[in-house]
Amino acid sequence: MLHIYNIMLYIYTMESRNIYNRIAVLRKEKLLTRKELADKIGVNFQTIGYLEREEYNPSLDLAFRIGKVFDLPIDIIFSTEPLKPLSQLLNNNKEK
Repeated sequence: MLHIYNIMLYIYTMESRNIYNRIAVLRKEKLLTRKELADKIGVNFQTIGYLEREEYNPSLDLAFRIGKVFDLPIDIIFSTEPLKPLSQLLNNNKEK
């Protein structure tokens, strides 16, 4: 029993990585309110605010649902490192 307790304590105290995202930019580009996006992916509108402020990391399932709404792969929307502006990303692709 002590072994399970130690595992649970480790998981609870383990620092999670910050997940950066472009949700706010993409949402505004599609002229969606937080509520409209929330309705499309099946979450509370407050969850969208938490995600946009990077106070909450999405589950993998939620990340895929968001990607589907924006018709983008999740690695364009989410990253474990700070994201470059989309304009810079597009300019780099044009130069290649």
